[in-house]
Amino acid sequence: MTTTQAGQPQPYGTPDSPHIAVRGQARLEVDPEIARLGVTIGTRGTDRRKALDDLTRRNNQVLDLIKSHGEAVERLETGSFTITPQLNEKGRHERIRSYRGHVHLTATVADFTVLGELSSRLADLELTRVDGPWWALRPDSPAHREARRQAVQDAVQRAREYAGALGAELVALLELTDTDTESGYGGPPPPSGGMMRTAGYGGAAPAPALDLEPQRQTVYAHVNAKLSITRPAL
Repeated sequence: MTTTQAGQPQPYGTPDSPHIAVRGQARLEVDPEIARLGVTIGTRGTDRRKALDDLTRRNNQVLDLIKSHGEAVERLETGSFTITPQLNEKGRHERIRSYRGHVHLTATVADFTVLGELSSRLADLELTRVDGPWWALRPDSPAHREARRQAVQDAVQRAREYAGALGAELVALLELTDTDTESGYGGPPPPSGGMMRTAGYGGAAPAPALDLEPQRQTVYAHVNAKLSITRPAL
């Protein structure tokens, strides 16, 4: 390998030590590991305190329902809380006609066997909206590591094939650059993309459990590699 005076490999090839630059990539389809549900609890009333009390009661009801599934729910988070006065649109003076409130929650479910039943029970609650599920992989999923490994193997194989076409062989890896790993369907879309929405009222009979089929996740990995090769037999 040709080196500079400092003993470092040159950033460019020479006739005696040419370089090959290739791009390796991998694409995997794997089962999701988690599913997220977005839950919005609402209330509306003419009295501010009563609207707030109703919202608190419904929020606690949703929290109790989700927490009753134990470790099947990996994470439960409150995103935002609002209570807003609604003004009259007519008349010379602004007057409050009602109050509207919302609490937004996100539940991360790891056990898909309870997902359909949980979704149905949440959707059956009073003035509750459900969005989802949004399927995803965990950030530390082994699928990402496997995709990166396959991308490196693809880069080396491509370089070997190019070298073989020139009558040369691979000598050494000079540089390997990770150009990021991506997974499809990894995050929630805007609320309008939800699975279902409801402003209904729970009945006496429990809602039937939804049959939800997990959506396969696509994982991409890309690397750029530079390798030195023996002198081609041109």
